[in-house]
Amino acid sequence: MCGIAGVLDYERPVATDMVGAMVRALHHRGPDGHGVRACGAAVLGHARLAIIDPAAGAQPMANEDASIWVTFNGEIYNHAELREQLLRLGHLFRTRCDTEVLVHAYETWGDELVRRLDGQFAFALWDGRRQRLLLARDRAGIRPLFLRRDASRLGFASEVKALAAMPGWTPRLAPSVLAEVFSTWAPLPGHCVFDGVRSVEPGTCLAIDARGEHAWRYWDWSFPPASASLAHASADACAEQLLGHLRRSVAQRLRADVPVGAYLSGGLDSAAVAALARDCGASRLRTFSIRFDDPEFDEGAPQQLLVRALGGEHTEWRCGDDDIADGFAQAVWHAETPMLRTAPVPLMLLARQVHAAGCKVVLTGEGADEVLGGYDLFKEARVRRFMARAPGSAWRGALLARLYPYLAHSPTANAALAQRFFRPEPEQLGRPGYGHMPRWNTTQRTWQLFSRDLREALRGRDVADELARRLPEAFAGWGPLQQDQYIESVTLLSGYLLNTQGDRMAMAHSVEGRFAFLDHHLIEFAARLPARYKIMGLDEKWLLKRAMRGLLPDAVLARPKQPYRAPDSRCFFVAGREREWVAELLSAQSLRDAGYFDPDAVQRLLAKCRAGRAIGFADNMGLVGVLSSMLLHRQFVQGSPPQRREAAPAAFA
Repeated sequence: MCGIAGVLDYERPVATDMVGAMVRALHHRGPDGHGVRACGAAVLGHARLAIIDPAAGAQPMANEDASIWVTFNGEIYNHAELREQLLRLGHLFRTRCDTEVLVHAYETWGDELVRRLDGQFAFALWDGRRQRLLLARDRAGIRPLFLRRDASRLGFASEVKALAAMPGWTPRLAPSVLAEVFSTWAPLPGHCVFDGVRSVEPGTCLAIDARGEHAWRYWDWSFPPASASLAHASADACAEQLLGHLRRSVAQRLRADVPVGAYLSGGLDSAAVAALARDCGASRLRTFSIRFDDPEFDEGAPQQLLVRALGGEHTEWRCGDDDIADGFAQAVWHAETPMLRTAPVPLMLLARQVHAAGCKVVLTGEGADEVLGGYDLFKEARVRRFMARAPGSAWRGALLARLYPYLAHSPTANAALAQRFFRPEPEQLGRPGYGHMPRWNTTQRTWQLFSRDLREALRGRDVADELARRLPEAFAGWGPLQQDQYIESVTLLSGYLLNTQGDRMAMAHSVEGRFAFLDHHLIEFAARLPARYKIMGLDEKWLLKRAMRGLLPDAVLARPKQPYRAPDSRCFFVAGREREWVAELLSAQSLRDAGYFDPDAVQRLLAKCRAGRAIGFADNMGLVGVLSSMLLHRQFVQGSPPQRREAAPAAFA
């Protein structure tokens, strides 16, 4: 895993020193080596985290005659198989690195090489013969890639902070994209919270030459028609196929020339990955987990059950409220987007533990909920649709009480309030995003904190409608769960979980996350499964539990899902240790100077949080969202990044 950067300009020479500065801004992504290469109209840069063939994989890397150059961030898991094909076609290889497969694959298959790649990646490939730059991003959006155009100059990089190293640009937050984050937790696909910056969308290629740009989508989440589904296949047959796909995916993600670890959250997904990794030969797989002081968030008991079942060396790190407050500014700096929850911070701190333990690679269970129907939101949407078919039925609404048992302040604790909050709204049933409306409506309550000018600029704007206009034509023909899965995958998964909470937090400490459930073969198989094999009644990920019988303890398979969460606003107001920087950032003067938020509204929320009365989702998201936005303003717009703390915390268990 690495960081990439570069500049393309057909009118003016590009200074290699400028790209060198961009690469240095990505040092945390690739501390093992830096490289810059001038290639005609383009200059490519690279910061390397050496994982495959550490001694010989320096980048940028070229083909035999140096007519094609690439800078690459990611892993190509089927690189050995592709290498064999290319060797038979006469290509010569100088390394064992997966990067070199890209230049030879492009020589043979051109732009179609991306369809042959099985992996997580973002790369820039320069074709000297055609004087053409090809940019590509992996199918699920695991690895980031941002662009900024300045007259004839196009800059690209893994992170915005590298683009900010280009002279002549002062970053500014885009208020319209702030509104998207304060609705769906992330910018809409292709957008970036910094004005003038765009993101290459997942599963997309972009080709640039002297005539202009051409973008195309080579892959998208999709669900086949009923004739191609597995609706008539037995549950046991489907479970066996699912296990085969997952076993293959895990085995591929163990390929590395450095130590590989795994996260253990205490839940089914990470447990399944770790168990299969052990079965695939990683008998001494080192595992890592987070413990919380607050029992509402802590999953220590199921984690220890798994440690005993799986064996191997395990490290648990205990996270307190002070740790979250102390790490928050650093997490925002790496996330480069407002955060509505503090949950990314403990993951960043856990990555520091992984790095200190000598692991550069860590397997995670991310993606299982989107692929196999694991979220409470999917069950909630099922209940709401069930209620909408008989709005007067009291017993149907009573099913809401089975949701969110792990929340101390569950929205379903009061039956009357729950039925009002989760009102089925039969007239909205056919609207895209119906299943997501309670979450989006709750999140959009934070718009009340925006400044008067921003609220006026947003008058009449409907982020849900904008998202609906982007949906593929086939969307209308999919079933309700399939529609909910698609929207969750292209918004929360790629924009937040894989970016803010995934890539950025791990790479803050030079750790590569690998996601076995996001193998595209597995995704495409799961898309053919009938909804009942994903959610059986209100039992989530039913088929995965069936597939893992005998491989995991029964207690793990029977345990209801408890999403990973962390304490939010209270972390910044620990008795006697309130952070001075919080009060300063959220002062009326600071808020007026920045212009995004209403000082009076924020001061009222601040008083509520100080008094310990911010227990609802909207209040917590509001405080964390405003605070992270103001930190972004200070770090990027005002040019005051946080000081990096290199030492690993001492709190090993």
